[in-house]
Amino acid sequence: MGVLVIMVCCLLTVSASAAPRADFYVAKNGNDAWSGTLSAPNRQRTDGPFATLQRAQQAVRELRQKGSLNRPVVVMVRKGVYSLDEPLVFTPEDSGTAQSPTIYTAYPGEKPILSGGVVLSGWKVNERGHWEINLPQVASGEWNFIQLWVNGERRYRPRLPKEGYFTIAEAIQPPEGKPGWDRFRFREGDLRPDWYSLQDVEILAIQIWSMARLRIAQVDTANRVVTFTGATSHREWWSALNQGNRYLVENVREALQNPGEWYLDRRTGTLTYIPMPGETPEKAVVVAPKLPRLIELKGDMQDKRWVQHLIFRGLTFAHTNWVTPPQGYSCWQAEVLVGGAISAQGARDCAFEDCRVTHVGDYAFDFGQGCKRNRVERCEMTDMGAGGIKIGTMNIPQDEEQVVSHHVVRDSLIAHGGRLHAASVGVWIGQSPYNRIEHNEICDFYSVGVSVGWTWGYTQHLGHHNTIAYNHIHDLGQGVLSDLGGIYTLGLQEGSLIHHNLIHDIGSFSYGGWGIYFDEGTTHILAENNVVYRTKTGGFHQHYGKENRVVNNILAYAREGQIQRTRQEPHLSFTFERNIVIWKEGPLLHGNWGDDQYRLDYNLYWHEGGGEVRFANWSFEEWKARGQDVHSLIADPLFVNPGKGDFRLKPGSPALKLGFKPIDLSRTGRLTNRRKGGTPLAHPAFPISR
Repeated sequence: MGVLVIMVCCLLTVSASAAPRADFYVAKNGNDAWSGTLSAPNRQRTDGPFATLQRAQQAVRELRQKGSLNRPVVVMVRKGVYSLDEPLVFTPEDSGTAQSPTIYTAYPGEKPILSGGVVLSGWKVNERGHWEINLPQVASGEWNFIQLWVNGERRYRPRLPKEGYFTIAEAIQPPEGKPGWDRFRFREGDLRPDWYSLQDVEILAIQIWSMARLRIAQVDTANRVVTFTGATSHREWWSALNQGNRYLVENVREALQNPGEWYLDRRTGTLTYIPMPGETPEKAVVVAPKLPRLIELKGDMQDKRWVQHLIFRGLTFAHTNWVTPPQGYSCWQAEVLVGGAISAQGARDCAFEDCRVTHVGDYAFDFGQGCKRNRVERCEMTDMGAGGIKIGTMNIPQDEEQVVSHHVVRDSLIAHGGRLHAASVGVWIGQSPYNRIEHNEICDFYSVGVSVGWTWGYTQHLGHHNTIAYNHIHDLGQGVLSDLGGIYTLGLQEGSLIHHNLIHDIGSFSYGGWGIYFDEGTTHILAENNVVYRTKTGGFHQHYGKENRVVNNILAYAREGQIQRTRQEPHLSFTFERNIVIWKEGPLLHGNWGDDQYRLDYNLYWHEGGGEVRFANWSFEEWKARGQDVHSLIADPLFVNPGKGDFRLKPGSPALKLGFKPIDLSRTGRLTNRRKGGTPLAHPAFPISR
C-alpha cells in the first residue's frame, strides 16, 4: 500500500511538472473578468483563462508595470477560432526585452486561429439549389467583400469569359490630365451596359508585368468603348490598355452558373452561392472577411520608441478583407501598394515562429518603416490575395532609424499567391539592406519569387548586402504575366549573394520567364551554386548592370534561349565562369552580344541532340578568337538524370576539369515539414498556360 501511494504521488508530480506553464491563458470558454492564470475554468467556474487576447495583452502590461523581469512572459492561447472585431495593435507599451520577451503562443498540441472573418450561417436553398443569405450590413453599405472561403477553400466571383480571356480590340489614348489609361474599345458582344449593378462589375486588365482592377463607369455599345471610374497607374507603354491585351470581366451576376461561384448583391445584401458537389449548408463552413488587418505592430516613429521583443508562435492568422476602391486599383510593379495581414512599423527584434497566415486579401506580412531585426521562421503563408512578405519601403529614408534592415525569412512555405493581385511576389525587398531569405519553398505565383531592390539604374540604392540562399523556387508566371524571374534584382547590390537556390518551371505569357533576372542597374551581385531548369526564356538574363558575377551554376533546358543579355554599355556587364549549360532547344546566347563588355570562360556547354553550338553569330572557334570561353568545353556534363531534375555529376565529368564544384542541394528548401516532390499547385485564380 505504501509503495502504491508513493507511485501515485510520483505520477502526480510528473503530471504537474509536465503541464504547460504560462503567465496567462486565453480560451474560448474563458472570461475576461477572471485572473487568466488557469489554463481551463476551475470546477466552481469562479476563475480560469481570459476570453480575449486583448485582455491578455492588458494583463501583460500590468505585470510589466510592477517591475523589470528577467524571464519570458508567456501567454498561451487554447484551440478554437477567435473572431476579431478589430486588429490586435501592439505599441511600445507592449514591448518585452532581450532577457524577457513577451511570447504569445499556441497551447501545446492545439491550433488556435485568429480570424478577421465572419462565419455565415442561416442559409436558405432556392428553387435552383443555390444557397442564399441576407446580410443587412452589406445592404446598409457598412460591409463589402470580394473574397469568400468554403470549407477552407477560396471561391471566386463569376467571370467572363468562362474559359480563357477576352482581348482588347483597340487602344484608345487617354485624355489629357489622366494619370493613366481609362478606356478601350472592346470586341462586339464582350461587354454589355445592361448587366446588373454595372458599377460593381470589374475589369481585370492584364498589361505586361502588372494587372489593373478597373471599375466600369460606362459601356458604349454603339462605339464599343468601355470607360472606367479611374485609370491605370501610368501613361507609359507598360501601363497601357493596348490592342490584344487580355482581360477578364469579374462579378457579373448574369454569369453566375458554375459550382463554386458566388455573387454578393450590394443593393439588397443578398449573397448567393452555387455549392460544389457534396456541399451542404448544414455542414459547410462559409467565411466572409471583414478586417483588413489582424496584427499591427505600431512603434512611435516620431519619438523613436519601438515595439520590441514580441514573439508569436504556433498561431494561425486568417481571413482578411481587401475591396477594390471606387476608382479601381492599379500598381506599376509587385503590388507594392497593398499592405499585409500582419503589418509592422517601428518593430524591432520581433519574431513569428511556426505560425500560419492563410486566406488573406493582400500580403501576409508587411515590415515597413523603422523595422529592424525581425524574423519569420518555420511559417506557412498560403492562399494570399497578394504575396508573402514585404520588407522595406519604396523611398530612401533620410533618417537611418527609419531604414528597414536585417530581417530573416527562413524555413517557410510561401505558396498560392496573387489570387486577387496577379503581379504579387513571394518575397519583396525594397530599399532595405542586410536581409536573409533562406531555406524557403516559394511557389505558385503569377509573377516573381523573390524581388530585391527598388531603384532603376545606378543612383542611390539601399537594397544591398542581401542574401537569397537555399530556397526552392518553382512554378511561377504560369503563362499569366510576362517579364519575370525566379529571383529578380534591381539597382546597386553591393555585397548581395544569391546561392544554392533550386529554381525551376518559370513560365510567362510572352517574353521573360527567366530563372535569375538581373534587371535595371543591378551591380556587384554574385550568383553562385544555383540550379535553374525548365524556364521559358533563359536560365540567366541581365537587362543591364555592372560587374556582376555568375559562377558555378547549372542552367538547363530553357526553351527560348539559355543566356540573355539585353543592353550594351561601356563597362563590364558580368563575368560568367565555371557554369554548366545544357539545353535541347533555342539558341545558347540571345539578346545583344555585339560588343565585348562581358567575360565568359571555364564553362561547359552541351546541346542535347547534337548540331553545331553557336555563340550568337559566331562559331566556337570564332568566339574564342574574340577572347571569350578560351578555356571552355563543349561536352556532355554526365549528369545522373537531368531529365528528372537530378543534376548530380557522375565520376569523370569534364566539368570537374574546368574547376566546377558539385552543387550540394541537400539543404535547399524547407528544413522542416518537407513535402516530397514539392508543394502542389492550388486552384488557379487566372486562366494559366503551362
